[in-house]
Amino acid sequence: MIVADIMSREIITVSTTTSLTEAARLMVSRHISGVPVLDDQGHLAGILTEGDLLRRPELGTSGRQAGWLKGLATTADLASAYAHTNSRFVGDVMTRNPVFIRPDMSLTRATALMISRRVKRLPVLREERLVGMLTRFDLLTALSARLPDHNGDAPDDEISAAIAAALASQPWAPETGVRYIVQSGCVRLEGEVFSTAEARALRVLAQNTQGVKRVVSALRINEPSRAHEPHDQ
Repeated sequence: MIVADIMSREIITVSTTTSLTEAARLMVSRHISGVPVLDDQGHLAGILTEGDLLRRPELGTSGRQAGWLKGLATTADLASAYAHTNSRFVGDVMTRNPVFIRPDMSLTRATALMISRRVKRLPVLREERLVGMLTRFDLLTALSARLPDHNGDAPDDEISAAIAAALASQPWAPETGVRYIVQSGCVRLEGEVFSTAEARALRVLAQNTQGVKRVVSALRINEPSRAHEPHDQ
């Protein structure tokens, strides 16, 4: 999949000269947490997000820097912080030079970028024009359409073979000490593992196998400070 497959094409924007009052009311009325900001030529100039509005004198949240931080700040730093916190216009408050992506970028790369930069939305540019936005909600929408309602049906021997193949492909899977019994689509996990993480991963692997209706874990967890008790799911 590529970004163009799931990005939002109906984009709500503001300009650098939009008042903060108007922008904030727009975000509230549309139930959105961020909007792209365009300059006079229609090019992307920045993004205004709820994070840009956390420190405001109107809310009593502007605060003050710790003494040692203030001592390290230059006059330009202090002036910039003042303008960002006190301005009534979007252009002074927005986040500048936002990260952007292209419509033909793979969804894998775009999602990795969103995670690494810790952002909730990415503007999508074609040449120099804003053509869409990729948000976490777009990813959730795409995911919800692709999550299966159930695993379907499969004979027990096929389920057993599929589990064996899946285990062989996973670097974390134990090579010995774990058994699985398949009967009428129900999988029972037995044996011993050395962490709760392994037990959870084994359960998830079995649950995701075609034809599995239920998974019962009777695994013993040989982990420090844990009682060796079966954990049924």
